[in-house]
Amino acid sequence: MPFKAMTAAEIKQRYELAQKYFADLGIDTEDALKALAATPISLHCWQGDDVHGFEVHDSSVSGGGILSTGNYPGCAMNADQLRSDAEVALKLIPGLKRFNLHAIYAETDGKVVDRDEITPEHFANWMKWAKKQGVALDFNPTFFAHPLANSGYTLSNADKKVREFWIRHGKQSREIAAAMGKAQGTPCIVNHWVPDGAKDQPIDRLAPRKFLRDSYDEIFSVKYSPKYIRDGVESKLFGIGAEDYTVGSHEFYMSYVATRPNQDIMLTFDMGHFHPTETIHDKIASVAPFQKELLLHVSRGIRWDSDHVVNFNDDLRNLFLQLVRCNFLSKTYIALDFFDGSIDRIGAWVVGTRAAQKALLFALLEPTAILKKFEKDGDNAMKLALLEELKGAPWEAVYDEFCRRNKVTVGNAWLNDLYDYDRKVARKR
Repeated sequence: MPFKAMTAAEIKQRYELAQKYFADLGIDTEDALKALAATPISLHCWQGDDVHGFEVHDSSVSGGGILSTGNYPGCAMNADQLRSDAEVALKLIPGLKRFNLHAIYAETDGKVVDRDEITPEHFANWMKWAKKQGVALDFNPTFFAHPLANSGYTLSNADKKVREFWIRHGKQSREIAAAMGKAQGTPCIVNHWVPDGAKDQPIDRLAPRKFLRDSYDEIFSVKYSPKYIRDGVESKLFGIGAEDYTVGSHEFYMSYVATRPNQDIMLTFDMGHFHPTETIHDKIASVAPFQKELLLHVSRGIRWDSDHVVNFNDDLRNLFLQLVRCNFLSKTYIALDFFDGSIDRIGAWVVGTRAAQKALLFALLEPTAILKKFEKDGDNAMKLALLEELKGAPWEAVYDEFCRRNKVTVGNAWLNDLYDYDRKVARKR
């Protein structure tokens, strides 16, 4: 049955009550809304087509440690369909958005163009589309799903020719990103992740890491203006086919970034890339004294790095609470990274992005000054009690007002739009 939309009067009434509630705690909801409006979230293209991409292949490829599962009908089969689906999602999400591309989403007019030969021209359609949509683009080299990734090693491969191929790909990817950044007038955020590693107990764990270090040094030797491009490097605990040994571990990238202070390379923290019982929110305060910037991949791991759709859970709230409490929000780039082919893919985009925005707003509305005073004075029961009360605070009424101001469907009524597109467009492909 159709979901009923709230009236403007209902939204206003709920917001005014919430505004008073938070004002009594010393929080100005208008300031929180301004901060939320100024924080972009980068939607990831690979949710829309199950990480297939649009490469034209002349040989077989493997998954290379990355996989979307599920067979929900309506998967985008080409770039035009993917852009059309993304447009629907963008209209259902309030606030400032970006769009994140992988290199395998190049459009080559049916020609085989290997990854070390891609150029900005192969992303011209994406740049035109992004300008029309009013969103900026981000970018990722694709170090998987390629014959030269089948061994499990790319930038850390012992074969120099293989390494050189992937180094060229990394350089071309940064050239593309710089062109995007120049065209859109805001830096293109580039994330570098490799699936390199071994399934079971390699003897030499050192040599691949030296190769990876040197490969990145070569990739980053090409200098671009920070007005056009920002680079991040992403660690992982393990992956499919690399369960025992991951070359690009957390310690590797922490050390790499710390020893390359003049290259302005930032760490990338992915919520699913650590031990299943490990969370990343405490890592924010650990790196904040040393890092100028940070890139986040917002995901949800279940049992392993399964990249489930983000929802409004404790992990997500704690992540954004730390960004706000550490005063690091303005120095952090936020991107989504999940891919679920078992549900409506547009719905996944919207649910995940709205959840991230809600978690951020929840953090912005926290009376941190009061909580810090309780903690300083040793009133920890008072602190705990207020934290519990805040879980039921009317923050959602503030988010509804955010949606209204951005002319986006408020509350659960957006499900009507999702249902219509799913049945009338996506399922008929």
